[in-house]
Amino acid sequence: MTAGWASQRERGSAFWVRLMTWLALSLGRPVALLLLYPTTAYYLASSPHGRAASRAFLSRALGRPVRAGDVVRHFWTFACVILDRLFLLAGRSADYRIEMVGFDRLEQVLGERRGCLLLGSHLGSFEVMRAIADACPVRTRPLMYRANGGQLARLWERLNPRLAADVIDIGATGAMLQVAESVARGEVVGILADRTPSNQKHLSADFFGQPARFPTGPITLAAVVAAPTFLFFGIRLGPRHYRVQLEPFADGIVLGPDDRHDQLRHWIGQYAARLEANCRRYPFNWFNFFDFWEGSDDGAATPNADPGSIRARRVAAAQPGPARDTAA
Repeated sequence: MTAGWASQRERGSAFWVRLMTWLALSLGRPVALLLLYPTTAYYLASSPHGRAASRAFLSRALGRPVRAGDVVRHFWTFACVILDRLFLLAGRSADYRIEMVGFDRLEQVLGERRGCLLLGSHLGSFEVMRAIADACPVRTRPLMYRANGGQLARLWERLNPRLAADVIDIGATGAMLQVAESVARGEVVGILADRTPSNQKHLSADFFGQPARFPTGPITLAAVVAAPTFLFFGIRLGPRHYRVQLEPFADGIVLGPDDRHDQLRHWIGQYAARLEANCRRYPFNWFNFFDFWEGSDDGAATPNADPGSIRARRVAAAQPGPARDTAA
């Protein structure tokens, strides 16, 4: 169930995290990659729930029976993204190829001295938001849920204090006010919109033909700050190669008092449809290693929803795009 992810702590001892980080930054990427093989093998062997979640997702995204090699590739891609995150946060991005696509509209909005929201996901790497931060003429601030952060999260914040200082903590008092003030100043705020802690509001939407819970907070926030909203995907295409992709989502989201629930359902459904379309293109970039699907408790979707309507929405959501991600 999607609500269960928030209670999961990052795995790994403080000593092992510090050792791996020191080895990677001191001895370089080739040595770090060698260490990544036994590390990935360990997590594959010791994470039956993660393997099951990988198979459940890949069977939907690939549209065929999942082979053992698919699960290995899924875990390996995740491990590579974690390693890349370390180097990106440490400012060692000179050898990385980062393609930036769809930034024209963002530049136009910022040129009008308006702030905006980026709705991201756990498809790909959120850390390549650094590429946006470096390219943007304004401050870029991630809005993050830190409650389940572990040793790795704390270490990375020490690696890049400037980036850590820009983070707005979802659990902090006044966080939403900080977002509103940032957007009012013409800044960019990014938030992940595909997970919801169990104590936060959510709605179910069709995702690969079955209902899944999505948080209502990001859409509500977009309506409150009345800002242009974009979808953000940082896709790993290969070794040290990423595609930072922006898609215009809404110039302004309005949630009226009479149809608020229907409007929330509409926008969450649109987000889920675009997320699904990109998951189909880049299936091995999906990093939600838990049971993402569950029964609907709000009537937003059911497993027996009309397949014609689901298919129509997928066709409407689909856009031409690059081929699926390549092997590491």
